[in-house]
Amino acid sequence: MYNRKVEIPGINTSTLKTLSNEEMTELFIAMKNGSKEAKDKLVEGNLKLVLSILKRFKTTANNINDMFQIGCIGLIKAIDNFDLSLNVCFSTYAVFLIKGEILRAFRDETPIRVSRSTKDIAYKILAYKEKYYNTYGQEPSNSEIAKELGIEEYFISYALTSLKEPISIHTPIYNDGGDTIYLLDQIATPTPEYDRETLLLLRKALNKLKSRERKIIYSRYIIGKTQTELSEELNISQAQVSRIEKTALENIKRLVK
Repeated sequence: MYNRKVEIPGINTSTLKTLSNEEMTELFIAMKNGSKEAKDKLVEGNLKLVLSILKRFKTTANNINDMFQIGCIGLIKAIDNFDLSLNVCFSTYAVFLIKGEILRAFRDETPIRVSRSTKDIAYKILAYKEKYYNTYGQEPSNSEIAKELGIEEYFISYALTSLKEPISIHTPIYNDGGDTIYLLDQIATPTPEYDRETLLLLRKALNKLKSRERKIIYSRYIIGKTQTELSEELNISQAQVSRIEKTALENIKRLVK
């Protein structure tokens, strides 16, 4: 969840009006009787509701205005379909329509296509987590989420990951004044297939490495550990792991020539 002030270009959000329950009721009655002005006032008087929902999403300066307008579409749908006779608070009803429009926009604009069913489950997970937190004041465990939604626990992380925006593997993530560590360095490297002769040469080269170099190469390229995991295991910085790995690879290249 993101909880921050949302600024909309061209709109002074601090001056937006809010309506009392009595004013809302009067305006809804007037709108049902054909007053367009009443509907306009209902929209203007609930724009802060749209802003409050936008705070929960990760938006950028480039798309905040678009997301606000999409949220307003949900607000208008809520106003058009709200039934006073049901004795339900308008904001309670409107939140679902506004959030639904925004979530649909995020889903449709994701650069990498993920199956709709996976994303639908991700949104259900988020909705349940929010409902649970509002009720109990804490996040539900994965087992509770899985039981509630009838899914396997392992699928929770997978589904939520489908909502994240992709980033370049060359994105720098750490620099202590020495070698820069990139996202690529954090990704476990699968073991490539080699012919028997090459494997024998590699094994001989590994045996000639220093013990720490050999451990890091084995852990990174055979087991598939990340540099972060190794830095914690060896009690050294991530930059040190990166430098040792780089040196070890250079030594291996030299030894197999």
